[in-house]
Parts: sequence; structure tokens; C-alpha cells
Amino acid sequence: MKRVFVDSGGFFAHLVAEDALHGRARDLFGQAEQERWGLITTNAVVYETHALLTNRARNGREAGLRFLDHIERGLCAVVYVTRDDEQAAIAILGGQQDKLYSLCDALSFVVMQRLGVAEAIAFDRHFRDYGGFTILWDRSGCDRAGTGSDRRGNTVGYR
Repeated sequence: MKRVFVDSGGFFAHLVAEDALHGRARDLFGQAEQERWGLITTNAVVYETHALLTNRARNGREAGLRFLDHIERGLCAVVYVTRDDEQAAIAILGGQQDKLYSLCDALSFVVMQRLGVAEAIAFDRHFRDYGGFTILWDRSGCDRAGTGSDRRGNTVGYR
């Protein structure tokens, strides 16, 4: 079974119809269902996605709760980060000072490497900048920075 990591930007774009990459995310999640991919994320990404939805999506509180319900119903497997994962992620952040990875991004890289997962549904440049992963999207529909905006004009989930 093909295993694919899902980042918060992928979840956000999939769940928020106003997102600039909603169509691409919908297609990827549809392909994942049709081809029975094993979708994987971390508890850190769940926390980050809930916060993004709550603070940036229309009807944010409800969107955040719907997302948690999807997770509980098995939208994807949730891998809990370990203390070793945290230490390795902090080492990435300290060792690559020219990058602006979040701790959540670095944890995702570490967990993907630990599990041998090479593909991701991720819409930010950080996965590409880190290297070693295949990002399952293209930049069509994005501006030069790879960002989009919701109906309120807020820049959304994929820096």
C-alpha cells in the first residue's frame, strides 16, 4: 500500500472550499481514496491544522471540530511524535539556520524519515526545501510565493 504523509496545508486546502488549492487537494484526497493510499500525519500536524481552521477558515470553530471528527473516523493514521523525534527536529532547526521551518515541519520530516514515507500532500515550500520527499502537487493556481487567500483576503496554509 502506498503511504503518503499529509501536512496541515493539505488538510486545510481539502477542507476549505475557498482555499486557492482546494480543487487540487480534493483531487489528491479523491485519488488517495480510490487507490487506497495509507494517509499518515502526526499529532503535531493535527494540532496545527485545528488551529489553522479555527483561526482562518470561515466558521472556524465548526471547521476545526469537523476536522477532528474526520480524524477520529479514520481519515488518516495519526503517528505520535516521540522525544527522540523532538530532539531530531530541534537539531534540524538548529542546523539549518537559513531555513524557516516550523517545529511542526521539522517533526514531520523526522517522522517521515523514521517511517520511510517519501511522499506528501503538502502545499508549502518547506517540504521541497528540506528535500528527499516527493510533494504531490503542482504550483498551478498559486501566485509566485505559492500562497493563496481565503474569502476574507487572509493568506492561507502554505507559506
